[in-house]
Amino acid sequence: MLIGMSSTDNARRDRLDERSFRLGAGFKEQEREQVLEELSALGPHLARWDPSEVEVDVSVRERGGKEQRVTLRAFLPGCPPLVAVGYDRDLMRALAEAKRDLITQIDRHKTEREPKSNRQLRRDTIRHPGSSAGAGS
Repeated sequence: MLIGMSSTDNARRDRLDERSFRLGAGFKEQEREQVLEELSALGPHLARWDPSEVEVDVSVRERGGKEQRVTLRAFLPGCPPLVAVGYDRDLMRALAEAKRDLITQIDRHKTEREPKSNRQLRRDTIRHPGSSAGAGS
């Protein structure tokens, strides 16, 4: 049973939550599903935040031109606004480039905020509580 629950949770995380997503300038509402599918890889990277607190905007400039410019803006709790841009003649390639850039920024932010080997955070133990906070006072 837990396996079924886990796969359901994973399936939810694998897709960008539609409540968090806003289709901006240059895109048509009919393209919404295709854009969401292309951005589905963002889901696992955004899963740590409550979907009601996450906002992802996507827009395109110079639609149909030589190089279309896709901009992704992500507003995440505790983070400065993240902006990623992709350029390509093909709209989906430009979108994919912006998505990869945004994933890199999200991962970099997570790494900066939560270092795995920070001993200062792990200094307190059950045997020595409070050892990192004001020892020797």
